[in-house]
Amino acid sequence: MMNIWQDLQEKQRGTADRKIATLFDAPDRAEDFSLRTQFMLFDYAKTNIDAEARAALLRLVDEAEVPRRRDAMFAGAPINETEGRAVLHTALRNLDGGPIEVEGADVMPPVRDTLARMRSFADQIRDSAITDVVNIGIGGSDLGPAMATRALTPYHDGPRCHFVSNVDGAHIADTLRGLDAKTTLVIVASKTFTTIETMTNARTARAWMQDHGGDPATQFAALSTAEDKTAEFGINSAQVFGFEDWVGGRYSVWGPIGLSLMIAIGPKAFDSFLRGAQEMDRHFCAADPAENMPMLLALVGIWHNQICGHATRAVLPYDQRLEMLPDYLQQLEMESNGKGVQMDGSDSPRHTGPVVWGAAGTNGQHAFYQLIHQGTRVIPCEFLVAAKGHEPDLRHHHDLLIANCLAQSEALMRGRSLDEARAIMRDAGLSGDELERQARHRVFPGNRPSTTLVYETLDPFTLGQIIALYEHRVFVEGIILGINSFDQWGVELGKELAKSLQPLIEGEVSAEGKDGSTASLISYIHQHRD
Repeated sequence: MMNIWQDLQEKQRGTADRKIATLFDAPDRAEDFSLRTQFMLFDYAKTNIDAEARAALLRLVDEAEVPRRRDAMFAGAPINETEGRAVLHTALRNLDGGPIEVEGADVMPPVRDTLARMRSFADQIRDSAITDVVNIGIGGSDLGPAMATRALTPYHDGPRCHFVSNVDGAHIADTLRGLDAKTTLVIVASKTFTTIETMTNARTARAWMQDHGGDPATQFAALSTAEDKTAEFGINSAQVFGFEDWVGGRYSVWGPIGLSLMIAIGPKAFDSFLRGAQEMDRHFCAADPAENMPMLLALVGIWHNQICGHATRAVLPYDQRLEMLPDYLQQLEMESNGKGVQMDGSDSPRHTGPVVWGAAGTNGQHAFYQLIHQGTRVIPCEFLVAAKGHEPDLRHHHDLLIANCLAQSEALMRGRSLDEARAIMRDAGLSGDELERQARHRVFPGNRPSTTLVYETLDPFTLGQIIALYEHRVFVEGIILGINSFDQWGVELGKELAKSLQPLIEGEVSAEGKDGSTASLISYIHQHRD
């Protein structure tokens, strides 16, 4: 594979100064460098990838045997090699597929049984006096359902949903304030039922409910496989929904972790959400790499990060209800592919996952777009926009939103030359040195790459497709980079140290032996907290 990487680096060096806009001299550029499925359009024409570069990138897919590894994942093989596990979040949305075996047992009957129990429980809650649902989790147990619930606001016809993740007491306090303990359901989402942030918040919520007339015995549910611990906590086993260890937290919104979403939008809409993801799964498994949306999205990411050296990636949804998508993708991509060690234990010979960030448009235009357009670093941008909004009486709002989205990608590509800036200043009545000075401030370098994903409207089916698209993108990038996208050892050390530090913070143990900085910080906290 080394020769392919070298070929790509040489191609990039040979075209680095080429203007992306000149690629549109070919009349079919937009058509050749975009991909349509029945439900969405992915445009990557505003990048410096040409036919030769794309062909070389597709060779990476072949050399890394991405199709074989993909098929192994869907078949239940233990592709999470560092933990010896299958990776089967796709089974949670396998509504119309056949059996999937793990260690000789078909996992689909229990998956379908759990989904049926979730539907029954969601209907029960939606038909009850419950007015509010508080989901307590962290990481994938929070970001997935919180993002999806916000995204599908127009489909809410059940209780209001709230999400608590941070162990900072302000989060649980602010969330519970104003809620009626007698009409609130608390969902505790922790596979092991030991996650310290989640369990700290859960105990606080239980005390609040007891103190304000609620009944934790009937108003708590758990999303966990640790039935002994949920029973010890006092949660009825009928309200405990488990999932297997082959479902990673950041890939878990499709199953019990999505219970809050199901309660908000109803089982029928939740099924549509699953079917959207299933549709993307089918496309990912069936489409040729050159016509495969997750593979092409991954290859564009590889080109920009590993080949061009652009260290960050901005996700820019021009859809207010997708405002949490950048946060969600931060975890999905950075926890999955933020690794420095390859599957065989060797150091990665190249940088791996990019820094992922972003915000909803048009808000971001008045915050960080200045840096994207005129800063000294190139930041590849990924735009998302719906052709149609949910507010037909506010069509002019949506037209303006789309115009801004398309204008930003065009401006990033085209830029503004010094001569053009001079002409603008000349028309403004300036001349001489002042014209030159002012003109230079109005130059846009341009030639900055972006992609655009367009979908009809943000409904449950479409959201399912979008999330699955990015999941598979992460998988493909991980396979090409030779890393395991499905473990997260990088989160462990901080957790271990936090446990050992808590007694020091509480004053039960001396800070002697800690580094000078940590000991000094603890001392300052002790001095000022009393």
